[in-house]
Amino acid sequence: MKPSYSPYFPFAAAFAIAFTCFSTFGHGAATLPAAEVKTLDRIGDSLGKIDWNFSVDPCSGRSGWNKSTDDQVVCDCTFANHTVCHVTSIRVRSQSLPGVLPPELADLPFIQEIDLCRNYLNGTIPAEWGSTKLVKMVLEFNLLSGSLPPELGRLSRLQRMLLTSNNFSGEIPATFAKLMMLEQFCLGDSFFSGKIPNFIQNWIKLNTLFLQGSGLAGPIPSNISHLSNLTDLRITDLDGLEGAFPSLKGLNLEILILRSCNIGGGLPAYLGRMSNLEVLDLSFNKLTGMIPENFSSLSSTKYIYLTGNSLSGTVPDWMQNSKNKVDLSYNNFVLGNSTTSTCQPLRVNIFGNPLVSNTFGTTPCSRNADCPNKFGSFHINSGGNAYNNGNITYEGDMEIAGPSSYYLSPTNWALSNTGHFLDNHSLSNIYTITDQSALSRGTSRLDMDARISAISLTYYGFCLENGNYTIDLYFAETMFTSDNTYRSLGKRVFDVYIQGKLELKDFNIAAEAGGNGKGIVKTFARSVLNGTLEIRFQWAGKGTTAIPSKGVYGPLISAISAVNPNYLPPKATIAYRSSTGRFSTGVIVGIVIAVLAVLLLLALLWWKFCMQQIRMGDELKGLDLQTNSFTLRQIKAATNNFDPANKIGEGGFGSVFKGHLADGTIIAVKQLSSKSKQGNREFVNEIGMISALQHPHLVKLHGCCIEGNQLLVIYEYMANNSLARALFADFEDSKLELDWPTRYKICIGIARGLAYLHEESVLKIVHRDIKATNVLLDADLTPKISDFGLARLREDENTHINTRIAGTFGYMAPEYAMRGYLTEKADVYSFGIVALEILSGKSNTCHKAKDDGTYLHDWALILKEKGQLMDLIDPRLGGDFNKDEVMTMIEIILLCTVASPAERPAMSSVVTILEGKSNAVDLVKSDTSLPTSELRSVNLYPVSHQDESSTSASMPDLYPVNTDSDCWQIESTFESEVSH
Repeated sequence: MKPSYSPYFPFAAAFAIAFTCFSTFGHGAATLPAAEVKTLDRIGDSLGKIDWNFSVDPCSGRSGWNKSTDDQVVCDCTFANHTVCHVTSIRVRSQSLPGVLPPELADLPFIQEIDLCRNYLNGTIPAEWGSTKLVKMVLEFNLLSGSLPPELGRLSRLQRMLLTSNNFSGEIPATFAKLMMLEQFCLGDSFFSGKIPNFIQNWIKLNTLFLQGSGLAGPIPSNISHLSNLTDLRITDLDGLEGAFPSLKGLNLEILILRSCNIGGGLPAYLGRMSNLEVLDLSFNKLTGMIPENFSSLSSTKYIYLTGNSLSGTVPDWMQNSKNKVDLSYNNFVLGNSTTSTCQPLRVNIFGNPLVSNTFGTTPCSRNADCPNKFGSFHINSGGNAYNNGNITYEGDMEIAGPSSYYLSPTNWALSNTGHFLDNHSLSNIYTITDQSALSRGTSRLDMDARISAISLTYYGFCLENGNYTIDLYFAETMFTSDNTYRSLGKRVFDVYIQGKLELKDFNIAAEAGGNGKGIVKTFARSVLNGTLEIRFQWAGKGTTAIPSKGVYGPLISAISAVNPNYLPPKATIAYRSSTGRFSTGVIVGIVIAVLAVLLLLALLWWKFCMQQIRMGDELKGLDLQTNSFTLRQIKAATNNFDPANKIGEGGFGSVFKGHLADGTIIAVKQLSSKSKQGNREFVNEIGMISALQHPHLVKLHGCCIEGNQLLVIYEYMANNSLARALFADFEDSKLELDWPTRYKICIGIARGLAYLHEESVLKIVHRDIKATNVLLDADLTPKISDFGLARLREDENTHINTRIAGTFGYMAPEYAMRGYLTEKADVYSFGIVALEILSGKSNTCHKAKDDGTYLHDWALILKEKGQLMDLIDPRLGGDFNKDEVMTMIEIILLCTVASPAERPAMSSVVTILEGKSNAVDLVKSDTSLPTSELRSVNLYPVSHQDESSTSASMPDLYPVNTDSDCWQIESTFESEVSH
């Protein structure tokens, strides 16, 4: 295995040439041509290099030349029988040069290397450099700007291009496709635009690729797998749509960092075959599913970070027993039969996994702390000892808290840290800093100490009284200077989240405070609703990483103070006594009267409200619903007392309102009417099911409110309503135009959500009501499955579920609608119908073919027999679609909607087919569905002959469709008792 390295190391070959040059000049046998001496003089003027002494030959190595490895002009003196020298390398690093890049570099005919990293240079890269013979171009950590000149694409010999931490912008020029000899390419911490270019596949010699916080957008090109020499791949913080995991098959990587790259789907098994992998960082993506079994081959990998995904399943034993660093925080893992009450039971950090074990302890891992005491504040001196600041004592925070660590304080807060500092082994075990000398006079003592993190740092307060809190965050930058040297170019940039909401994006301490060494306090007012307060600091790939030395980056926090100003701590009872030491008669009488008044008031309240809730209380009794409970006052404040202007939906069950919580969170409130046919059973089922589920493609439940006769369900607000409203042309108020890539992305998202429900979640669930109105779209058009009132648990030992028939006409599988036979394959059928609607832009329950009156699915089968399946495609797409993806979706539709449930694929198989990771082996055979001749005479959904005992009691749509269309009035849900 190759040793860990950085792309900034010196080169032995260059030193050999320099030695040849210096030894030759020791004998006075070779000189630098006068023209190159003049060129060097002009280059020095441009750079601001004033200490070169041209009274002696620059290749002599004497009188100020080649003072150190960071200040060298290297010559090759082997020309003309060792009588002529030529400049081959200029290395002027960490000199704080204030100038610009010299176009005159092109006048040095043999120049191969220019290394000007860690200076104060500004301006652009001269286009003239494209005519040189450069092999190495190192310009990192300066103030350079502008676009990269296309002329640099002519540098056919270029092996190293390191441009990190400048102000470059624009797209990477297409001419760079010709840089066939590149071995190292680094563009971190920049302002580039456009996508990662596909032409990187041409750089077949590349071994190092850094695109951390570059500004480029995803997805990561699939052809990156062509780079067979790649050993160090670091790509982070990509904008753009969610994409599948890039193909890296065949690569033998040592460092793989794909952080915050919008990667969805499962972990590819081939990663387990990368035997030389030392660092694996896939944190803050949208990964789902379980950890592949063959990942046990990664037991020798030093650092594994899977933080901030939606991975699930049981934590593998090899991870728990690993001697290396493994971080699984912020996922959906469980520990099997473990009854641990810590977030780091063995070697792995599992903070933020809501179902850590089969029991709930007092730690934040459970998100449901059983607190013997309640607190109204917590104060932390991050990275320092306990400190008394007036009336407030800040608790000490001196734990090492290394790359994958969780620490629980003796009181009511904890911290979780993820990440280690790459390329700087001297800082690998240092996560707290103390520096008083760099602080300005008058700065708070709290700012002297700080905790730092390489990726993500979370402080978590628990056992808190609910209410409004004032949060003060103390910052001071002490690792950079405020002079005009390159050390002042150090830039720390990170994001701050409070209660999961992004509060400070690209936060720069020095910029906010007015300089390095100056303290600043950022204050926030936030609500605590479930006894917990979470403050997270996350590096987003921006800022410098090697000033003043390598490995200086990431979030920094000096102190935290969180206070509920209305909190009244419990006090000992004060008894008013007479001078004899006994209670006076007046006091006793007053106490008796007060007690009687309280009892009378409680009796009246019981009479007024208790009888209204007794039925509901019976149904909810004993249920441990893992969700927040809101008060009616909170919801009224959020919706402006259910202002009609905030209404976003109306149905037979009641109304849906948009609201804003006190912490700024936008919510959708479903208000069940007292006249609703939806019973308490469906309400409880909805809350119980979805509160136990977390997935990017399931709608998030914020909580519920049960007060008086009010039943309120509080969800995340989905800005683009339902898929039905976005898709079907009948809804004239919908302004969305779904292009093909968006439709395909939505289809994959729904499939992933169902695969999670059926196979990946701890609870195996059949939804029973998958339809276009129950698929919601957020601001990014990410689909999320909603409405779990009809959902049912599937036990592994049972082949099907005995339950009522319930669902929506047009979406129910035939074996379920007619015989009550329910398995997860019923959801697969419903998914096939929804996919058909996505493809065609038509509703299965509304669309009728004009010629024969058949419905959309019937029409699709007819077109299949005629060989005209492409006629299904929505004409609004205008032919602008990917034909291969269309054919894949048609295959999926036909496979999912066959009459026999046994022949339908599992949803995990559907996901892999849609993602292009496997192919549909066989198309639906012609005899797996009813013949076309029978379709016209057989109605699988006999509305007019529905049993009289049936009731319309299914879970209503969160965003109900309001339309006058007759077909939408016909489409209804039904539920009936069926004996199995």
